[in-house]
Amino acid sequence: MAEILVVGSKVRKLIKKAKMNMAGDFIKGLSKEVEGLVKKAATRAKANKRKTVRAADL
Repeated sequence: MAEILVVGSKVRKLIKKAKMNMAGDFIKGLSKEVEGLVKKAATRAKANKRKTVRAADL
């Protein structure tokens, strides 16, 4: 099982605020998307010869 990178309770609260329900697999899927974004941002930072990932790398 992959590591969960998002806080489930916070995501659930945001979804409830939008008056929506959340499927059981949503947190796992969201976490996988976050992992992809982080890897992409790190690759961009490396390409720019930096060791610091910035918001602009997203």
